[in-house]
This record gives sequence, C-alpha cells and structure tokens, in this order.
Amino acid sequence: MLLRTFTTVARAGSFSVAARELGYTQSAVSQQIAALEASLGGVALLTRRPVTPTSAGTRLLEHAEPLLLRAAAARADVLRAAGGPPDHLRVAACPLAMPRLAAAFARATAAMPRLDVTISVVARDEVATAVARGACELGLAVGLAVPGDPLRLPDTGPLRAVGIATEPVCVALPADHPLAGRAGLRLADLDAARWLDAPDAAAPAADLRRATGAEDLIHCARYLGTDLAGLVALVAVGAGLTLLPAWAVADHPAVAAVPVTAPQIEYRTELLSGVTADNGSAGRALAAFLGA
Repeated sequence: MLLRTFTTVARAGSFSVAARELGYTQSAVSQQIAALEASLGGVALLTRRPVTPTSAGTRLLEHAEPLLLRAAAARADVLRAAGGPPDHLRVAACPLAMPRLAAAFARATAAMPRLDVTISVVARDEVATAVARGACELGLAVGLAVPGDPLRLPDTGPLRAVGIATEPVCVALPADHPLAGRAGLRLADLDAARWLDAPDAAAPAADLRRATGAEDLIHCARYLGTDLAGLVALVAVGAGLTLLPAWAVADHPAVAAVPVTAPQIEYRTELLSGVTADNGSAGRALAAFLGA
C-alpha cells in the first residue's frame, strides 16, 4: 500500500491529486509517505514544493513498478487457484496475432454458439501484463525471436507460455524502393536505413537493434498505434522500414515484403495463461483451436 501511494504521488506531482485518485484524505497520503520514508531510515523520497522525487525516490520508483506488478500477479494467481472457471473469457492479443485469433474464434464459436469472449488488442508486453494481473485469462503474444528461443516477455511473475506458431520475417518497404525487387535481404546491410519504431503494432526499437546488430538505428518516426493498417500506410509513403510477416502487407499494392535471409529470425506466437488457471471449457476450446 505504501509503495502504491508513493508511486501515485510521484506520478501526479501532488499529494491532493493522489489522495483523490486513491480515495484517501490528503493527511492519510502524507502519513503513508512519512511512514515509508521512516521505514527506509528517514531517507527523503519526495521534495514537497514542488512535489518531485529526490534521487533516492527516483531510485525507488525504478523498483516500485515491477514490485507492484509482481504483487498484483501474485494476487491474481491466488484468486485463480481458489476460484473456478470464469463465466466470461477475456483474451488479450497483439495486432499481429489477430488473424490467427479470429480464425480460432470462428471455429470455437461454431462449436460453442454461446461462447462469451471479450478480446482486447494491446502491445506485446501488455499481453503478458494483462494475463499476469488477472485482467485476462488468455493472451496471444507475437514477437521476433531466434528459431527455438522463447519470446522476451516482461518479468511479470509465473506464466504458462506455449509456442503455437512461427512465421517468416520480411522487410516491409515501399514498392518503388530500390531493394523492393530483391529475393532476400540481410538486415546487416540495412543498419543505416530509416526504420519505423512500432512497439505496439510490430517490432519495437530494441528488437530492431538486436536483429540488425546496429546500436544506433536512424528512426524516421515512432508509431505508437496498434493499427497495422496505419503502420503499413507509413511504410508506403517512405516514412521508414519495419519487419512484418508477408501477410500483413499482402493487400497493399504500394508496399513490398522482402524475406529476411540473415540473421535467422522469425515471428513467434505464444499463448499465455496463468500457471494455476482453469479457464473452463471456453478457454480450453479456444486454446485447442489455436493449436495449444
């Protein structure tokens, strides 16, 4: 509770705003911050006017979010273990997972006409977070990986991750680009190209750096949407290159997809669920139609 209060005050920059958000009095918030500082030997975590983290407070913030996430994940895991199968199945999925999820959902609803499912489209790391927190029973995460390796997911606590599919990776570039007619491309030859950082829709900058072996990629734009159509439209007008499965650009005549020949990478899809989860017949049916 003290950590949550501290992070809320630090983010809001105000004791009164944090109090309204948390449903406490301003006095209670001040007392909780004082108690947290006292528990750390009297170290000041916040300056009061203006309300900003001290150097010690900044360091604590770096630890606080992962700790709060692990606490939420632990609570969700305990509740999953104690409870029965959910009446309503909630699924979080990456944009790149949606065609596979839609096909599985169609088969599942054909077999179970009264299937009740809510689908949320979020960034890859948010899929893992949603499942860990118990906001969703199942998650479908897609990301770049070396063949045979699991996805790099945030440390959210124990999750069950099952690889269900892999797809070849292509460089998406304008159809009139000088390299668009190549049979294949080595990413090392594109380290000076303009890349699109698309952390929510496809490949974040960290994945691009690992794939190309370039520490300093030249980013023409950072795309924060989850709409693949918007990302492909940016590629079409020359805003930058990105890495996608070929199907993602198949219907866009102004964009070409050239297979990556080196390094050996693939788009890997994993189905995520709680370690102790029992998602009922709906969850088992959907997982089966996904191939898990």
